Amino acid sequence: MESTTDGLRERVRDILRRHPRSQRAFAELIGLEATKLSKSLAGTRRFTPAELTGIAEVGNVTVNWLINGSDEADTVAAAPRRSARTEVELTHSQDAGRYQQILDAAWHLIAERGYHSVRIADVAKACGTSAATIHYYFPGRDDLLTETLRYSVRLAFDRQVAELHMIDDAHERLLRLVELQLPTPGLLRLEWSIWMQVWNESTLRPELRVLHTDSYNRWHDTIAHTIRQGQQQGVFAETDPDELAMTLTALIDGLGIQVMTDRPGRSVEGMHRTLRDFVHREIVRP
Repeated sequence: MESTTDGLRERVRDILRRHPRSQRAFAELIGLEATKLSKSLAGTRRFTPAELTGIAEVGNVTVNWLINGSDEADTVAAAPRRSARTEVELTHSQDAGRYQQILDAAWHLIAERGYHSVRIADVAKACGTSAATIHYYFPGRDDLLTETLRYSVRLAFDRQVAELHMIDDAHERLLRLVELQLPTPGLLRLEWSIWMQVWNESTLRPELRVLHTDSYNRWHDTIAHTIRQGQQQGVFAETDPDELAMTLTALIDGLGIQVMTDRPGRSVEGMHRTLRDFVHREIVRP
């Protein structure tokens, strides 16, 4: 559960003040009962990680800002690089919510249908708007793919910060990080779909590789940082953290692809078991 600090509550209130709808309507948007939101704001209840992630998404902020008051604050996960183009548009647009609506629709369509099967017209239809509006935010169809990857990375970062920032034990945190990467049905499986398509496109199109590398480095650095903390705590073996992170992320990728493609004998449960065994065998101090 989440630690509810005065600063966190005040930042949530700030989002509510800027939100065009009522507090009750805001609560409904994040799937939270209005009474629970009121209790959390009063300090008699803690926000859950899922609620913090929802507040951040609807409020167009990061969970890191909600918890620590700054996007740049050092936290449990490496921060993703921001899109300068997107930041300018969101800063100067009178309808930042429209951008988020378009991005969310594009993200779901690409994850569910595949990048090459999604047209600008499909995104416009899903949003109930025109193709011209889509092009205002995403000049070309390739921009949809790159921004949906950034969106996936941002979602993962917010989820990791919300879930992990109260876990001091590096061993427990690493195991939770692994769980957060499993392609379980729903949001995580859709994120895996986006990643697999980006891997494929990056193989064929060199111009996408810089974004892919930056995004992947964030994940690698998060794992390596956690391993270093575990070594400082004396719970992890004194092996090169970057080497361990490289091996663990490669194992996650390979098993995830096999689960996503329904290879016989592969399952989320089996993937989880194999990864836990690897952590205990290769990373935890004997």
